[in-house]
Amino acid sequence: MNEQYISIRHLSKRFDKDFVLKDVNAALNKGEILGFLGPSGAGKTTTIKILTGQLLPTSGDAQVLGIACDKIDERIYEQIGIVTDVSGVYERMSVYDNLKYFARLLNVPLSEINPLLKRIGLYEHRKKPAGKLSKGQTQRLILARAILHKPKILFLDEPTSGLDPSTALEVHRMLLELKNEGMSIFLTTHNMEEATKLCDHVALLNEGVIVEYGAPEDICLKYNKVKKYKVQLTDGTKHFLKHSPEASEQIALWLREDRVETIHSCEPTLETVFLEVTGRELQ
Repeated sequence: MNEQYISIRHLSKRFDKDFVLKDVNAALNKGEILGFLGPSGAGKTTTIKILTGQLLPTSGDAQVLGIACDKIDERIYEQIGIVTDVSGVYERMSVYDNLKYFARLLNVPLSEINPLLKRIGLYEHRKKPAGKLSKGQTQRLILARAILHKPKILFLDEPTSGLDPSTALEVHRMLLELKNEGMSIFLTTHNMEEATKLCDHVALLNEGVIVEYGAPEDICLKYNKVKKYKVQLTDGTKHFLKHSPEASEQIALWLREDRVETIHSCEPTLETVFLEVTGRELQ
């Protein structure tokens, strides 16, 4: 049985009379990535703040590493890492000294810093003031700081927002490496493609309510009500065929004639599922 690092049961949060989270249930196991997905205002950041002890829930129960969220104190920060949109760097300090400062706070040997800088591709910039880094380099430094003490859980709030595609791919690669090493990751994003690529389970969140929960592939297959196939032939023509005996015969004929260049089934994406369930675009 997988070890459960985060447990969320019937969690709700209200500000004045407005609920920003309503009866939320989810779980994160060791070595998995759980994604909370939805547009701005869906309740994603509020969930992270409750799980990290920055906000108290209105009702329900949430536990992180066996500790109830309303009992969390600063000791939890020895076991978790956090990257949010307000995470910053000390711009006048060098890249190395940024990590050195946190290494001393978290009782991490200084010998851990250079190997981590090499891993994230910032070793050659270690003497540079952090304020001189590009946006992508700054995000990698923030991520490095969050994992410097090898936390059991990493909380990431929109970690690739505003990054160029190549830098986002670098971040994705690193997150999958951390997962494979046994780290659990709680990820919020409005990027459904990112979530499909990274997450073991996702919660589609709309106005504080989870409207779908499960493995990304299972959710997409659940809403695959009209099966279609996209076939590109060797002559460059593209054909979309609905699933039927006639379509199967046509595809089989093209295959026998060795005319098929590519063939794909056309399941809905998480983004189209979200639109179908909520009627909302992911903006």
